[in-house]
Amino acid sequence: MVELTTIHWIYIMMVVVIFVVMVMRKDIIIPSIVGIFLMGFVAKKTLLGATKAIFDSLLVAGGELLGIIMIISCIVAMSKVLEETGANRLMVKPFRKFIKTPDAAFWFIGIIMLVTSWFFWPSPATALVGAVLLPVALRVGLPAIGVAMSINLFGHGLALSTDYIIQGAPTLNANAAGVSVESIMSKGTPLFWVMGIVTIVTAYILLKRDMRKGKIQKSVIDVYDTEENQNSSFATKFTALLVPLAFLLDIIAMFKFELRGGDATALIGGTALIVLIVICILEYKGEALDKTTQFVREGFMFGMEIFGPVIPIAAFFYMGEMGSLVKVLGEGALPVGSQGILSDMGYALAYITPLNRPLVSIMEMLIGGITGFDGSGFSGIALAGSLAKVFGTSIQASIPKLAALGQIGAIWIGGGTLVPWSLIPVAAICRVLPIDLARRNFIPVMTGLIVTTIVAMFII
Repeated sequence: MVELTTIHWIYIMMVVVIFVVMVMRKDIIIPSIVGIFLMGFVAKKTLLGATKAIFDSLLVAGGELLGIIMIISCIVAMSKVLEETGANRLMVKPFRKFIKTPDAAFWFIGIIMLVTSWFFWPSPATALVGAVLLPVALRVGLPAIGVAMSINLFGHGLALSTDYIIQGAPTLNANAAGVSVESIMSKGTPLFWVMGIVTIVTAYILLKRDMRKGKIQKSVIDVYDTEENQNSSFATKFTALLVPLAFLLDIIAMFKFELRGGDATALIGGTALIVLIVICILEYKGEALDKTTQFVREGFMFGMEIFGPVIPIAAFFYMGEMGSLVKVLGEGALPVGSQGILSDMGYALAYITPLNRPLVSIMEMLIGGITGFDGSGFSGIALAGSLAKVFGTSIQASIPKLAALGQIGAIWIGGGTLVPWSLIPVAAICRVLPIDLARRNFIPVMTGLIVTTIVAMFII
């Protein structure tokens, strides 16, 4: 039997408190920092040591998350210059010829959103895809709510939960679960795609049914494709070719040189900055130095805005790992033989509780989903990964698959498909109400979550 100390019980208690705060739809930074402080006080036995532990834990978490923050900031910086130059419109314009019917519009826009989100992340991709293809979709009869569902489910759902290229979600998850990024991405793939296919197909069927019954009114906008009448400069046209070519070469290089994880992320980030500089030189010439600084600043402001609140939360959950805890509280914080708070909890849980695969699958999905109630799918991924290690250790199940299951719950609910306050960007682009989009997504997403959980029971 593993010995659970006061630090173990503080960690458990604060996890429960964090759950309660999430259910109340409040931010969880305060309970996270309080948890670190209490653990620091027990380990160091002084207010000075407890206070210092807070900042040290932020440094540890910041070090773990720095790579993710960097890549997202670089990608967004590049997307900013694409928006300002109008190259984003030219990049998508050739695809309009494929949109002839409402059905084609739903699937084509979704697939474009999926691929674009893998490279640019869903938030920039929403503006890129929605602003350009919404008028085309409305023209062929797809209601605005249908466009919003397609953009939202493919981008903030499937793309963000898989995150194959930037690897922000799986990296955060893997760090907390104590496994490799590659293991979550490969072993979690069946669950990712079961969730995506079931949800999106269900959404499409229900949308078609309601369109046929006349329950959804077609939307009309006054101005279509105003950019078609705009003359693009040589730099803009060159940029529209350069960006897809550059990232296509990145994909080829990833396969040829077997670049994975951090190496793949570094290639994408470096490419984004090189492309940004080239575009600025071509488009702004003498002002290139200042404009480059402007876009980089905007990119990093976005990155810190997204991950600033995540760092204190992740700092608490990383304390469940032996390595992070030792860096913050020192070697003697836990008893000799301890494998870390989460591992100790897993062994203790296995000793006293008859857990099984169905129960563990339900708990992992449920907890992952609860963490998404705050509207930020990333704030709960560290917790989902940590619990995957606890549960996987308890029943000798696959930790990467459990972590992927928790990641699905956190992202699909909190990343922007069910929580109305996280749907505002998509709703604004498509000119629909966030609450209406959340209602349309509810049955499809819940169906996907249930089916995916059932599948997980058999494969973990």
